[in-house]
Formats: sequence, C-alpha cells, structure tokens
Amino acid sequence: MNLRQAALGAAALDAGAIVVFSAIGRASHEEGILGPGGSGLATTAWPFAAGAALGWVIARGWRRPCDWRRTGAIVWASTLVGGMVLRVASGQGVQVSFVVVAGVFLATALVGWRVVSGWIAARRGLKA
Repeated sequence: MNLRQAALGAAALDAGAIVVFSAIGRASHEEGILGPGGSGLATTAWPFAAGAALGWVIARGWRRPCDWRRTGAIVWASTLVGGMVLRVASGQGVQVSFVVVAGVFLATALVGWRVVSGWIAARRGLKA
C-alpha cells in the first residue's frame, strides 16, 4: 500500500468514526438517525468532520496518516475542540457531560485504530 492509499484509508476511517459517533448520539437521544427532512445525521456530524479536516491539515496527516502521536492525537483534539466550537456557533447544544463522552469516544476511535495499526505493523516487522 502506498502513502496516498494509506492517507485515503485513514481519512475514511476517521470519517466513519465521526459518522458512527453522531449516529449513536442521535439514536441515544431518540432523535432518529436521519431526523426530520433527512438531514439530522449530517447536521450532527458536520462540526466534527470540519474539526477533523482542520486536524488533518494541522498535522499534515497525509504524511503519516497512521501515526497515533503525530496525526491521531492532533486529529482527535481538533475534532473535539473544533466540533464543540462549531456546535456552539451553529446553535447546537454543548454540555460538559457531552464533551466528556465525545472526548472519550473520539479518542478511542480516532487514536485507537492508529494504535492498533501500529501494533500490528510492529508485530509484522513493518514500518507503521
């Protein structure tokens, strides 16, 4: 796999994690995944997706997409902080408990898969 493929795959995993997080959140609040008009999931996910995109730029994630320290931690922090700031700016709610739950879930998802990937690569003698 070349670096471009790795970056595209990593970005897809990050986006998928954000969509899953948003869908679980909507379902747990009985809002329905799609909500009225079908835009509920997108409304919930876009602030976090924008935060993640900013994190990719800050970290230059395309250079080391699977590195949990250089890319994953920055993408996680940017997703969490950027997502919360954009939620407030767009009139969506932000409570302390939500920030904590989002932080834990997104860290597990955005950093976690990179840790596992690095562990597997190390066991196989590959460069992560």
